[in-house]
Amino acid sequence: MKREDVRNVAIIAHVDHGKTTLVDGLLRSSGLFRDNQEVKERVMDSNSIEQERGITILSKNTAVYYKDTKINIIDTPGHADFGGEVERVLNMAEGVVLVVDSHEGPMPQTKFVLKKAIELGLPAIICINKVDKADARIDEVEDEVLDLFISLDADESYLESPFVYASAKQGWASKEKGVVKEDMIDLLDTILDYVPSYEADEDAPFKVLVSTTDYNDYLGRIAIGKVESGVISKNHPAVITNYNDPDRRIKSKIVTIYEFEGLERNEVEESKFGSIVALSGMEDINIGDTIGTEEDSEPIEFTKISEPTLSMTFSVNDSPFAGRDGKYVTSRHLRDRLFKEAETDVSLRVEATDTTEAFKVSGRGELHLSVLIENLRREGYEFQVSKPEVMYKEDEKGKKLEPIELATIDVDQVYSGSVIEKLGRRKGEMIDMSPSASGYNRLIFRIPSRGLIGYRSEFMTDTKGTGILNSEFEGYDSYKGDIEKRQVGSLIASETGISSAYGLNQAQSRGSLFVGAGEEVYEGLVVGMNAKGLDIDVNVCKKKKLTNTRASGSDDAIILTPAKRMSVEEMMEFVEDDELIEITPNYLRIRKRILDSNLRYKSKKNK
Repeated sequence: MKREDVRNVAIIAHVDHGKTTLVDGLLRSSGLFRDNQEVKERVMDSNSIEQERGITILSKNTAVYYKDTKINIIDTPGHADFGGEVERVLNMAEGVVLVVDSHEGPMPQTKFVLKKAIELGLPAIICINKVDKADARIDEVEDEVLDLFISLDADESYLESPFVYASAKQGWASKEKGVVKEDMIDLLDTILDYVPSYEADEDAPFKVLVSTTDYNDYLGRIAIGKVESGVISKNHPAVITNYNDPDRRIKSKIVTIYEFEGLERNEVEESKFGSIVALSGMEDINIGDTIGTEEDSEPIEFTKISEPTLSMTFSVNDSPFAGRDGKYVTSRHLRDRLFKEAETDVSLRVEATDTTEAFKVSGRGELHLSVLIENLRREGYEFQVSKPEVMYKEDEKGKKLEPIELATIDVDQVYSGSVIEKLGRRKGEMIDMSPSASGYNRLIFRIPSRGLIGYRSEFMTDTKGTGILNSEFEGYDSYKGDIEKRQVGSLIASETGISSAYGLNQAQSRGSLFVGAGEEVYEGLVVGMNAKGLDIDVNVCKKKKLTNTRASGSDDAIILTPAKRMSVEEMMEFVEDDELIEITPNYLRIRKRILDSNLRYKSKKNK
């Protein structure tokens, strides 16, 4: 039986190609908002970090009504570090809208998400977005998308996929190239015409595959998924099973059912096959579980999510300034929060270590872990983290394997040589280089994940901020050999106190500074970096001694270079093995693990 009154569609694209802004346009065009209602941009990005960085981190569900049909829309992340989210939520869709930037064309993550959609046999609508850009190259991008289908061995039917041309920012979409419309109606019509309605047996026992989970302080764990068959109703007994865990069988009950409407979740008494629902009342529910009945508890197949490739140690802050700034500072606070995060983020792994003060946290990449750190920091947590490390494996013969990334780099031809040289030193192997008409080169490298740690900020400097670097996890391969460490050393505060302009002026002759005048510092704090690659102790608290004679020019004004303030990601790239990042709600600091300079010297000597 078909459900003609429902369509489930996922919006997929590379990061920053305009998925979330497109969803805004669909919500507006469906008449969800009043004409005089004030609605912020990227309304689906509810998390503050998502709004600031302009990226989607968690997939979101919404629904609009159009021509008596409910269109469930799933907005997905575009960044490779959150690929686990995309893999799962595509299970809820019967079709995808592939959004491609009219200038950049298909990018690495476009390929990744499209490949997943093709594997599931989901029909695609191609939306060329940002067609109002001055440097749009619409015809070329159309050809590149069709080439991408061919390179992914897609069925011939994909080459007949409809194209829609849009400016999500201006809120319009058109089926005709070069024609500007007033709304997104053409895209909504294309979704109705091209995305198939869901077909299943209404009389069969109900089944729901949990594709994502949420948490609410009042409702507890919330399972979100599509009703695959039958009709699910409130207070009905249920059985939880899992395809990848044959022993899992838990008896439970459906307490409440919610369906998505606009930006709200509305409680309903029952929900038919094809609907996307949020279910509460089942505490022990995980992503990948199947909710079924006693008569049919056979689990639905669920692909295992890709393994984490990067790990860091999160530990309690033990610096001299510990406990001054944070609301949650104990190991119990940190432990509870990290394990709670692991429940809803399936790509994250949290493990206890041999000490109760530290936890090993593993994720999909630097961005994945830095977003977690930033979230904890904003919630009032105070802690410290170690340098990120890649996770190695061994094959059957005991040979060491390491994660390999496929890095795609768009760079001005002037800077290509520098990029190729730097990545060569980091064990990168160039597999393709193609120049474009606009003076850019597209370079594709196979490179160990550890080769990219610490490279992104260097890359932005080398390309004067014009380069674009994207990477995706390719798989594990044999260990590529040692990679040289960072080229710069640290300037380390030799005493505790308040930094002075006089002390900083003397220190800045050794390198660039991370602190300004009048800031509190402690012994062992990294206050700057030294280009010569040596760690040097400096006294930034030193004050000028007053004398009764004055030499000519001795009282000239001190001119300090502004302190360099680093983000969490930049610090993750900068720190060495013997350093830690101190994270508090208001401060980010880099420090040595051993603060005392004498003990540090002895430790190095013993090594």
